[in-house]
This record gives sequence, C-alpha cells and structure tokens, in this order.
Amino acid sequence: MDHLLRDPSLIAVPFFVLFIVLELIALRVLETDADAPRAGYARRDSAASLSMGVGSVVVNLGARALALLGYTALYAVTPLRLDPHDWWTWVIAVLMVDLLWYAYHRSSHRIRLLWAMHQAHHSSVHFNYTTALRQKWNPWGELLFWVPLPLVGLPPWMIFFVFSINLVYQFWVHTETVPKLWRPIELVFNTPSHHRVHHASDADYLDRNYGGILIVWDRWFGTFREEQQRPTYGLTHPVTTYNPFRLQYAEFALLFRQVRKATRWRDRLGYLFAPPGWSPES
Repeated sequence: MDHLLRDPSLIAVPFFVLFIVLELIALRVLETDADAPRAGYARRDSAASLSMGVGSVVVNLGARALALLGYTALYAVTPLRLDPHDWWTWVIAVLMVDLLWYAYHRSSHRIRLLWAMHQAHHSSVHFNYTTALRQKWNPWGELLFWVPLPLVGLPPWMIFFVFSINLVYQFWVHTETVPKLWRPIELVFNTPSHHRVHHASDADYLDRNYGGILIVWDRWFGTFREEQQRPTYGLTHPVTTYNPFRLQYAEFALLFRQVRKATRWRDRLGYLFAPPGWSPES
C-alpha cells in the first residue's frame, strides 16, 4: 500500500522538467513559422510560475494533511465502502473526481471568492508548461468539493491519489506546440486545443472548457467552445507584477477593500459570491 500513498504529481516532476525542455526546443524550431505566432517563454514570467509551483507544494502538504483528517472522519461514519481492489472502483473514482473537478473549476470562475483563490493560475500572458505549474496557494475550495467522495465510500488515500493523477494529466495540455488532435480524442478528452481556449481572455472564449481529463462535461453542460483562432492569454484586467505573493493575494486584498467599503449586506455578499466583475451598479 505504501507505493500507492506516494503523490504521483511529485513523482512526475522529472517528466515536467523534461517536457519543459522539449517545449523550449520545439518553440525554437517553430518560431520561424510566421503564420503561427506563439506566446513562448519569458524568463521573469516563467520564474514566477515556477516559484508559485514550489509554494503550492508546501501549502498543499499542510492543506491535504488537514483534509485527510476530515475525509477519514467522514469515511468512518458512512456505511458505504468501495473496494480499491476492484477495477471498477478506480473507474468510479476517476469519473467522480473529474466531475467534481469540473464543478469546482466552473464555480471558481463564477464565484468571486473562489476566483480570488484560482485567478493566480490564469495571470500569465504566456501559455506553456511552466504556466501549468503556476498553481494557487489556496486549495481550500477544491478540498471542500471532494467531501462527497469519502461519503460514497472512497478511501481517503485513493481520493488524493486519483486527484494527483488528474493534475498530472492537466500538465500536458498547457502548450501551444500541440495542434488539434484526432477528432475522437478531441471529442472526449481535454486537449491542448481545448485548454488554450480556457486560458483565453477573449470575449468569445471567456469561461469555457473547464474539464480536467474529460471534455465531455463541458459538452454536456453547455460550457464547451472550440478553438477557432489563437487566444489572447491572461486576465481580462492584466497584472503588471511578477511578485508571486501579489499574484496570489492581490485579488483577496481588492475583495477585502470592496467588502469593507460596502454599506449593505446585499452588496457585501454580492462582492463575495457573485461572478467576478460584479458591482452594486451591475
């Protein structure tokens, strides 16, 4: 069992490094293609992304330890049990984790408080494999979304293992060097083409393609958008800093100021739980 408790996302770090190197080489070869401009890499931007990735590892160690205690307590009181020795338990786990990721991810773009946690991942105007490592330091929202999993009988260690597999999968879709794939793959799975749309700030692409491993959730729930032209990456209100602490917490500071300045509870709740960009006049 010990080998299953290892975090796949940590084991995959050497492969992350390898893919970053391969992408840099590919971009050097492809940059002569004037008909297909790419965002590529910028040294300070990539450094910020990597530092945010290291910070997220440290934060997640503590956050997941606390969540593990909570999940274990929920698992202890439910009469349901799914046996990890059965192959179909793993299928159920992968599908449930991916569906709950879709629900959390969509909520993070539509609820301001969750967006304050998530927006750091979208703050780069570049789209490459270091952007995949530009992770948030506030994982509390997503951990709450996993609460149903121990209640249906999934062992807590299995929840974290499958979720790490989900995150490892999402690493490879953060690139401009992979074009659209074979149509059946594009129909079912999240791909670089689909995720490029998700990271766009263009009005036609905004708040689309939330899927982790599977894109079928977006197709079923009406949030899918196909890539038609090259996206403009980043936030609708671009940031002008590479400071990882500001990238992580500036939105929280702005949210706090707006809530403190509001004079009605309706407006305070609107700032916290309405979509990003909401104001009392909207």
